[in-house]
Amino acid sequence: MGIFSRLKTLISSNVNSLISKAENPEKMLNQLVIDMNEQLIESKKAVALAIADEKKLEREMENQAAQSQEWERKAMLAVNAGKDDLAKEALIRKQEFDNGYAEYKKQWEGQRAAVDKLKLSLRDLQNKIDEANRKKNLLIARAKRAEAQEKIQNTISTVGGNRSAFEAFDRMSAKIDQMEAKAAATAELEDFTANNDLEKQFAELEHSDANGDAMLLALKEKMKALPQN
Repeated sequence: MGIFSRLKTLISSNVNSLISKAENPEKMLNQLVIDMNEQLIESKKAVALAIADEKKLEREMENQAAQSQEWERKAMLAVNAGKDDLAKEALIRKQEFDNGYAEYKKQWEGQRAAVDKLKLSLRDLQNKIDEANRKKNLLIARAKRAEAQEKIQNTISTVGGNRSAFEAFDRMSAKIDQMEAKAAATAELEDFTANNDLEKQFAELEHSDANGDAMLLALKEKMKALPQN
């Protein structure tokens, strides 16, 4: 199981290194997944070697069993031939292979148990990497959203802290109010002046008509007083 302990330490080291100098969360997460997959490949190679060792032990065990059976067959053959001494030698050889079989079987069972655990750990690691890969996109989306919110907040803070800009708006608003009031006063004054001129014209007209009537009447009276021819 040491391989996965070393892998865990290596991945943790890589993660801490990436996080400590992470400036781009998306780049960091992508690199992290790449590193994890590379380590997974190395782990698969190591597990494959362990499986190969198991298979080798299994073949040796089976070979010991086959040799034991062969020497037992030879011992039987010697007994049938009446050669007990030769049969004993064959049985001694059979016992040696039986002992070898027992030893290889013990090693093979231990290796098989270790391989089974390695396979489970490898499958667990694969599942965690798959989960990390799925979470990667969610984390990237969260990072982008947080970055956007930070930019918005910084913009709001910058604008909110720039009092001179708001004061300039207030001064401009006051100036425009003053300009509008001045324009309204000018228009009102022009209307008042126009009305006065019109009234003056009508007054002069009325005054002119009254004088004309009086002079015309005076002329007629004067003409009546003149001697008739």
